[in-house]
Amino acid sequence: MRLGVLDVGSNTVHLLVVDAHPGARPLPAYSHKAELRLAELLDADGAIGPAGVDRLTSQVAEAMTVAEDKGVEDVLPFATSAVREATNGEEVLDRVEVATGVRLRVLSGEDEARLTFLAARRWYGWSAGRLLVLDIGGGSLEVALGIDEDPDRAVSLPLGAGRLAQKWLPSELPSPEEVRALRRHVRAEIARVVAEFSRLGSPDHVVATSKTFKLLARIAGTPTARPVPDGACVQRMLGRTALEEWVPRLAAMSDEERAALPGVSAGRARQLLAGALVAEASMDLLGVDGLEICPWALREGVILREIDLMRSGARRRAPGPAE
Repeated sequence: MRLGVLDVGSNTVHLLVVDAHPGARPLPAYSHKAELRLAELLDADGAIGPAGVDRLTSQVAEAMTVAEDKGVEDVLPFATSAVREATNGEEVLDRVEVATGVRLRVLSGEDEARLTFLAARRWYGWSAGRLLVLDIGGGSLEVALGIDEDPDRAVSLPLGAGRLAQKWLPSELPSPEEVRALRRHVRAEIARVVAEFSRLGSPDHVVATSKTFKLLARIAGTPTARPVPDGACVQRMLGRTALEEWVPRLAAMSDEERAALPGVSAGRARQLLAGALVAEASMDLLGVDGLEICPWALREGVILREIDLMRSGARRRAPGPAE
């Protein structure tokens, strides 16, 4: 059957259409993306303002029209940290539902980490051994580690690239003091959970997902394979040493200069330095010398969980991990 997953994140509204069948790999059929930037539309009280609600409603409606045009039988709609943490989140969900007929299901941070881990596990298989998965979104950082399909530990930290850039790096050319302050904050947050992962043992394979890691790997990493016929993205490795060399270079660049880097859009340029600081701190504090970019992430995890429920005959209640 043809499924759609509608991901309302901090940065974008993204509809991914796949052809999915129990026992088979979901094949991407179409992707529709619209820039949202909800984190930048919060008021002083942490609420999504009228402009943000209007933009979100319009983009959800547009995505559902695209899904209908592409022959999607069922859409799995969910929202992540921007809606989850907004002080008026329930009101926003109600307004979107009234206007579009779509009730967005809000994933917890731990659900995000677990579903992303599931996607990475299915991509790499059991031969990957103990798997460590890192994901930097617009609003949060997810970390998960485990030997099975459900990780032994999964956490979500408020260290998204968009969130941090807005709060800690308000100017286009941040001062060294601003960069150091953000670096201290990021490392202190990550350090609080390091012991939880260290006691589980060293990972056999480390991977990362998300646009931020993909951009950093494209800029500072090494490609290891060419694109494959079904459209999977180029596989890349990102080493900590190379990333550490790029952080001060990114700090010295303007938004325009960052946007001129390979793959970096104007919208992502402002977030890139904050994302690099989170990636660098994560790799350093978790003892990661290098990692591989995984083509599958949260959206694929939601789809894979739905396929699992289809196979078991269970009725879908929410795009979260099975109980």
